[in-house]
Amino acid sequence: MAKRDYYEILGVARDADEKEIKRAYRKLAMKYHPDRNPDDADSDNKFKEASEAYEVLCDANKRGAYDQFGHAGVDGQAGAGGFGGGAGSFSDIFGDVFGDIFGGGGGRGRNTRGADLRYTLELDLEEAVKGTTVKIRVPGHVACEACDGSGAEKGSRPEACGTCNGMGQVRMQQGFFTVQQACPTCRGAGKVIKNPCKVCRGAGRVEEQKTLSVKVPPGVDTGDRIRLSGEGEMGIEGGPPGDLYVQIAVREHSIFTRDGRNLYCEVPISIVDAALGGELEVPTLDGRVKLKIPPETQTGKLFRLRNKGVSPVRGGPAGDLLCRVVVETPVNLTKHQKELLEELQDTLTGTNGSDHGPKKSSWFAGVKSFFDEMKF
Repeated sequence: MAKRDYYEILGVARDADEKEIKRAYRKLAMKYHPDRNPDDADSDNKFKEASEAYEVLCDANKRGAYDQFGHAGVDGQAGAGGFGGGAGSFSDIFGDVFGDIFGGGGGRGRNTRGADLRYTLELDLEEAVKGTTVKIRVPGHVACEACDGSGAEKGSRPEACGTCNGMGQVRMQQGFFTVQQACPTCRGAGKVIKNPCKVCRGAGRVEEQKTLSVKVPPGVDTGDRIRLSGEGEMGIEGGPPGDLYVQIAVREHSIFTRDGRNLYCEVPISIVDAALGGELEVPTLDGRVKLKIPPETQTGKLFRLRNKGVSPVRGGPAGDLLCRVVVETPVNLTKHQKELLEELQDTLTGTNGSDHGPKKSSWFAGVKSFFDEMKF
């Protein structure tokens, strides 16, 4: 029986490139593989036919001979019976086709970049708002001087792993898949150290603390990060180091609360200052300023001090300081002070009492209206 054309079997054009051939074969192999179609002789034959076609067309020399002489140019080179008994050969081809899915292709990457590190830096509010420079000590790893970072005792050196021949990965057959995974002997390194360094115990690096200077720009806030390039963990086998990310955490302040670019604070005032008005000194991050309290000021009144807040780290105008006044009730009164307040109370609850407590009068009026409208 005459063999079918290999290009026709895979459903590709004669000028198809290697990627198109692999893609076509992958589709047919997944569809007709015997493990997916047990006891189906037709699927088994189609799988063998597609595998034989791929074996020829994926090889430049075989494909050239086939294009010039047809089947006569490759008879005896393709698997006898079309891959039927060549499970080992099929594993090689199938691993090549599906290697990009299962991590195939070579050993563990060399020159691996070091890991990034994170350091939490606590700052006072003043430091965060105005900026500062801080010295920090960061634990990390440096190349072992005793073995020059090789991990092997001086006078020896790492050897290629005999299990994976230095590739760092081995092939494992799982059903009809060929999966590549890290070599269990060298754990993907591709090398083994038979005589490890006594200082670093074969790691090639030792732990060491380093002191770094961190320049904190003005306006940072909790959650901001400062990146120090190349100050993370050292790379593996000459790879570049990682980065250090300094995470900002601003401590709680005894007076001010920050909300973005604005600062807030509470200012206690006496009932006399609230009633008659006055002038107070209030703190800001730039020093003290005078705050004028108008007569008849109520608790909760906000006073805004322009540009006394924070200049954002990413630019823009400075925020404001908002002072919320809290009228303070006097405590520890003497007998005479109590008598004076009682006398004041008598004068405030006269016929014109509503003039002195407008909020109180309107509140009681609302309560009375509420109860009048309720139906019991």
